[in-house]
Amino acid sequence: MIGLAPAPAAAIDAAISTAVERIRTRAEGLGGSFPALGDAIARAADGGKRFRPFLVVAAFEACGGAPSTAALYPVAAAFELLHTAFVVHDDVIDHDTVRRGIPNVAGEFRARARRKGADASGEALLGDAAAILAGDLLLHEACRLIALADLGARDRKRLLALLDDAVFVSAAGELADVEHAVAKDWADPEALLGAAHDKTAVYSFTAPLCAGAVLAGAPTAVQAALEVAGGRLGLAFQLADDLIGAFGSSAQAGREAGGDLREAKRTPLIALARDSTSWNRVNAALAVAHTGPIAVREAQRALDESGARAALLALIDRTLAEARDAASDPALPAEARALVTDLARAIAERVP
Repeated sequence: MIGLAPAPAAAIDAAISTAVERIRTRAEGLGGSFPALGDAIARAADGGKRFRPFLVVAAFEACGGAPSTAALYPVAAAFELLHTAFVVHDDVIDHDTVRRGIPNVAGEFRARARRKGADASGEALLGDAAAILAGDLLLHEACRLIALADLGARDRKRLLALLDDAVFVSAAGELADVEHAVAKDWADPEALLGAAHDKTAVYSFTAPLCAGAVLAGAPTAVQAALEVAGGRLGLAFQLADDLIGAFGSSAQAGREAGGDLREAKRTPLIALARDSTSWNRVNAALAVAHTGPIAVREAQRALDESGARAALLALIDRTLAEARDAASDPALPAEARALVTDLARAIAERVP
């Protein structure tokens, strides 16, 4: 993705560190195992790409925001903490205990339970409880950052509305995604696309872009254009992630290559294959993809030859074109149009 200049990047990191340190300090004062949870939260928030706060700052600058705006970096940090909260909760939903090659919050507290003599059930209980509570604290801190930012009442209300929408839409998307995964019957492609959009687009693109515009004092027409563009960028980003999960390298995916195929995830890519005449072959290949790399490669070949990969690539292209069309709105400043165009190009470059 597009990088930040050193000064804004450092300011974002400093705002995130300040918020995380407050969590750790509060946890320290409550004793028991809570300080360990504060430390685990700090590790969970460390080392991310900071993409969402980048979008807040980039949109703010593209909309002509004044550099002296004191609320900019606390609000940007709020969107990173929101992302971290979702990641921590997602790991609970997916029963994952490792992230970026090290134990996540749940993994750390499972090990803590093990050291205290807990059985496997007790380990899982403590690990999941700690991760849920960590995500809750991060969500609270994200809200708190905006609630206490140096803002006028009108802008604070708008930013809290953006955060509210990000939380509700993302939760709806996550629930739909899990429900699709456990249902006996397959959801139609449109329902899977809707879940893909809701899981990512609002909290990762629309809300941060619009938050930057609000902080810059941009007219509502600018915010409306960014809302449309952000929604299309976010959907394209998630669909690119689906392709990475199926066809990307381990470096791209951040885990074993073909992970989505090994786990037989019900993504829009697989839904497109279901509509092809090659579905029986694809389905048979997916059924054994968990057995190893050779089976994964066969599933990849089957998906390729079914036309599903090409169909999803075409959908990503159309969605990015819609984002660029939204960016052509004359209400947008030239710098904001360039930002959307650069983001569309960066998303296209992620596609394996």
